[in-house]
Amino acid sequence: MQQPTTQPIYVIGDIHGQLKRLLYLLQHAHLIDHKHNWSGGNAILWFMGDYVDRGPDGVEVINLVMRLQTEAAATGGQVSALLGNHEMLIFAAYRFGRRSTGLGSSFISRWKLNGGNKKDLASLTREHLAWMEALPPMALIADRLLVHADNALYLKHGRSIDEVNATFRKLLHTSNALDWEETLEDFARRGVFAHKPEGENYARRFLSIFGGQQIIHGHTPIPLITNLQAKKVTEPFIYANDICINVDGGLFMGAPGFVYQLPAIQISD
Repeated sequence: MQQPTTQPIYVIGDIHGQLKRLLYLLQHAHLIDHKHNWSGGNAILWFMGDYVDRGPDGVEVINLVMRLQTEAAATGGQVSALLGNHEMLIFAAYRFGRRSTGLGSSFISRWKLNGGNKKDLASLTREHLAWMEALPPMALIADRLLVHADNALYLKHGRSIDEVNATFRKLLHTSNALDWEETLEDFARRGVFAHKPEGENYARRFLSIFGGQQIIHGHTPIPLITNLQAKKVTEPFIYANDICINVDGGLFMGAPGFVYQLPAIQISD
């Protein structure tokens, strides 16, 4: 079921441990105050996944999101968060450690290779793990389909948002290392909506299955696909005939970042 659309809705892409930059962006958007408490009233804020790795303060980012969820709910607002592939990476490193992935490495070495921060792994608590286990990989809000990654992973796990979310919840509770390895491999892929003209057609099919009129995703840093310098990326990248919106500003690459407020939908024919 979609969320009500009378409230202002914001999304923010991959944080990757950049806590100081996140605090600045949320404060600049008037969603938190100078004491870093929720000040967004009844606003809706969605985090698009990848809170950890590649930066210094991943677990502190999770702590902030968890706290803001409680504070926003108390004032009629809502803070929600998607599951990103880096949450699965650190979870796998925690659960399986040096167990082989079957590809000549271990889960913990794979996590390190993808920017894993030892401080984050050491700081994880049962509360953090339970929070990550409950994160949905997909959501529909105001006719936008929110997913972390621009890849085909989701179609392998279901044909509805509820089915995909339920499949991931089951996976996150399993100790089957092979299932984890296959999912991590799939989750790492990117760019499925970007190729012309197949990407746009694939995006339309994706929407016809899961619902919505636009796909909003992170996962692929905008500087990598636009060839812009990271410091010049200050807004989403809209592509595939306005069907897809990339909100991964590339914070870990030194970009200033942005909080994106969803406007009324205007799709080109």
